[in-house]
Amino acid sequence: MQLNYEKSREGRGCSVMPACDVPVCKVPEELARKQTARFPQMAEVDISRHYTQLEKRSHGVNDGFYPLGSCTMKYNPKLNDEMAALPGFTGIHPLQPVHTVQGCLEVISTLESYLDEITGMTGMTFQPAAGAHGEFTGLLLIKAYHTHRGDTKRNTIIIPDTAHGTNPASSTMAGFKVINIPSNADGCMDLDALRAAVGEDTAGLMLTNPNTVGIFDKNILEITKIIHEAGGLNYYDGANLNSIMGVVRPGDMGFDVIHINLHKTFSTPHGGGGPGAGAVGCKKELEQFLPLYRAVKDGNGYGFSNAEHSIGSVKEFYGNFGVIVRALAYVMVLGREGIPEAASNAVLNANYMRASLQDTYCIPFNDICMHEFVMSIEDLKRDKGVTALDIAKALLDYGVHPPTIYFPLIVEEAMMWEPTETESKDTLDDVVSILKEIHAKALSDPASLHEAPHSTPVRRLDEVGAARNPVVKYDFEADK
Repeated sequence: MQLNYEKSREGRGCSVMPACDVPVCKVPEELARKQTARFPQMAEVDISRHYTQLEKRSHGVNDGFYPLGSCTMKYNPKLNDEMAALPGFTGIHPLQPVHTVQGCLEVISTLESYLDEITGMTGMTFQPAAGAHGEFTGLLLIKAYHTHRGDTKRNTIIIPDTAHGTNPASSTMAGFKVINIPSNADGCMDLDALRAAVGEDTAGLMLTNPNTVGIFDKNILEITKIIHEAGGLNYYDGANLNSIMGVVRPGDMGFDVIHINLHKTFSTPHGGGGPGAGAVGCKKELEQFLPLYRAVKDGNGYGFSNAEHSIGSVKEFYGNFGVIVRALAYVMVLGREGIPEAASNAVLNANYMRASLQDTYCIPFNDICMHEFVMSIEDLKRDKGVTALDIAKALLDYGVHPPTIYFPLIVEEAMMWEPTETESKDTLDDVVSILKEIHAKALSDPASLHEAPHSTPVRRLDEVGAARNPVVKYDFEADK
């Protein structure tokens, strides 16, 4: 498929802008471009067809099964998009006077109260743009807490070996050292290793529960107690909140800070870099450090309140508002009964799929799971030379988006499956049948899987070459 630049033809265009009826302001010479911007010259019909062709090559939750483990790529109700598109929400400016955006501030304040109830927190900010940004913000709250108390020796964050890769990265960015804790035989945190790791330098723990292999850690209260007794704080990575929302609260598990992926758990179509929202909640003692511009209700309606010892802004203005509106619509439609029902159905679907495949594939932690489970293709690699990547590529020929592969790192040739609550039993049965067919092919004709996918517009790519030598801009000279 050609790029827009390759379809460009001199003199073509689709501008229907009227003639300028205001004085033209000339850009100062030192700020002006040295050459005209090289935009593609295309007719409107060609632009429309180009992006329609691209759309047909994309795969999303509207096209088919999308079991992206730990990323909760579930179907998002279109009602929420309609709410976010209301003129009163889209036709505003963040610098408008507060009295003119009372409805928008009520949305933010109301969602905060609902999410505080769901998570067991008492305060929240919606500024962070995504999950990793929320992690960084939460860690800054932990750092501010210790600094404010004069306890500056606390410079380490404890993280399990099943953690998402953003956890150690966010900790490092926040100025902490990272201590890695191994998992035990059941895939959960090793308590003895944790006790040995804590000390006067412990600032906190980063953990998601259920963890990355889909297991709810039965020792969670002991884990958070160990950190608290050492003087640290507990941070909850909300990536896996979809499986427990409305059933159990991170705050009741002993967590002090949490980030929530609103774009995953609370219904915004996401992928390709956005949109996102990494809301960060905290317990009462940390509210004084929250980022600026918290929407609150006062005697005159709604306004903004700034925390006494705020860490400042982590993003401009008040967060990705459209995502906040979608999340509020989602919570209000499901309500107190629907939120835990969605979580329970996510758990049911994951266990149904796991149980249906346990006699075909190796499942290292083959017990009741939560929202996701992990398969290992290590035996097929050993016996037939078929890898997790081969299975993932083969799924594309069946119109199924592959799950996360090669993660978590504690499982060899890992494939992480998260079917979510929005998939029907019929869909799960179809995918299970496809996986069994691929497994049979791996045993009888492994060479064919090495060449998969066979029917997609683009075949297997040189991913190593693409990573080492990325082409990030169009080469006009080569096109001459």
